[in-house]
Amino acid sequence: MRLWHYELIPYLPKSQLLAQWRELNSIFTKQDKHILINYIYDYPKNDLFIFSQMVMSEMTKRGYKVNTTNFKNYFINSKDYRYSLWFDYISCKKPFQNHHNKRYLRQCFYNLQEKYDRGQKDFSQEQYDLLKSFFTGRFYGVFKEV
Repeated sequence: MRLWHYELIPYLPKSQLLAQWRELNSIFTKQDKHILINYIYDYPKNDLFIFSQMVMSEMTKRGYKVNTTNFKNYFINSKDYRYSLWFDYISCKKPFQNHHNKRYLRQCFYNLQEKYDRGQKDFSQEQYDLLKSFFTGRFYGVFKEV
């Protein structure tokens, strides 16, 4: 279970994007604990809300139908829901700031790079080139093929 670095959401192959939504729904329904996501519980719910909005937006952009029932139940029907969540989404688009840092971005990139290198079927050369271009630009041209 992993929440990909928020900046990589637009570059995720279909498998990872859809799996991301499944993982979020698991959090919404069971409030799962897992070593790779436990950090989210140290943040305000707003961060998960923002992250979820980013994933839903990307899914919609790609033409996927998004079932928001669990999302709505978790946020809107929860007793600690605050209307400020909507304002926070608009004003702050960097969720999990202490965890989704440059180090985590590199870790996620290399994880995706390995999936590409191992021949993940829905990870095209074009998608990988876009991901690599983003990563190279983000780290000021420092990209070395090994």
